[in-house]
Amino acid sequence: MAILSPLRITVLMGGASAERDVSLASGIRIAQALSARGHAVTALDPAKGVLSRADLDELKRSNVGIEPPSLEELAGLGGGRLRDDLISMPEIRQADVVFLALHGGQGEDGTVQALLDMAGVRYTGSGHLASALAMDKDLSKTLFRAAGVQTADWLMAPQPGALVEQSLGLPVVVKPSKQGSTVGLSVVRDLVDLDAAVAEAFRYDDEVMIERFIAGREFTVGVIGDDALPVGEIKPVKELYDYECKYTAGMAVEEFPADLSQSATNKLQEQSLRAFRALKLRGYARVDFRLDARGESYCLEVNTLPGMAPTSLIPQAAAAAGIDFEEFCERIVQLAIG
Repeated sequence: MAILSPLRITVLMGGASAERDVSLASGIRIAQALSARGHAVTALDPAKGVLSRADLDELKRSNVGIEPPSLEELAGLGGGRLRDDLISMPEIRQADVVFLALHGGQGEDGTVQALLDMAGVRYTGSGHLASALAMDKDLSKTLFRAAGVQTADWLMAPQPGALVEQSLGLPVVVKPSKQGSTVGLSVVRDLVDLDAAVAEAFRYDDEVMIERFIAGREFTVGVIGDDALPVGEIKPVKELYDYECKYTAGMAVEEFPADLSQSATNKLQEQSLRAFRALKLRGYARVDFRLDARGESYCLEVNTLPGMAPTSLIPQAAAAAGIDFEEFCERIVQLAIG
């Protein structure tokens, strides 16, 4: 896709959520790709301000790491809050489009999207309502079921251990309801560990989900516009595709396209589009699934601002469809400007 004309693009990255480091890795790569396409690109971190070329060079030399930033580190960056003057900054107001490379927190839960809507600034990805729905795992799973998308049974914490075992069985997955990148997530195999897992998840969110664990293969489907990208299979070296496996080279094998029958591939792509539409998403997203031993698929969640770092999944899915990274970023921008 040839660009129609160069645009002023501000890439919003970093922030003060638990996924800050992943966001910076995504944003740097996006900024490089769009600059290579001829656009005038500004990198902006809502926690620190405009990033200079020297800042970006320094960040490029650092890795995401095997753990997210500590809550104390994030508190020093504003505790997850967007800076008050963000929307009044010329880098936002004068942009033709803002490319949202924020992950988690107010960058992905609809807050920044609502602010940009009020300011009349175009941006990539889904709108504020859809972003909020997708970020809230309790609401999104309810909408999945209404749209015919199968998802695992769940309860919202706190719940008595006996009820959890009776309703969901063991093991269960305990996770913050509005976080990503497996931050604060635990797999509980014994009821004696349930309270500690719930307490850990509550450190990152005010709502915690307890979900039936689906044993089986893990798959992901990227969506851009109205199209589902090739299905990918994720094979982590550990049982759980956790933060370390996601962002450390060599900790997981990702296969695009996945080794699946055509009917299974078609079903996952169809389910991903149903989930995308059920949440009223737009632009692009990534939909994650587990496939059990019987071949039944269960939608885990939808990521409205999926990672774009070198080890991230949706760029690999695009590449499997013959779309290189620069072209993929360009398509996302063009969807945002209509």
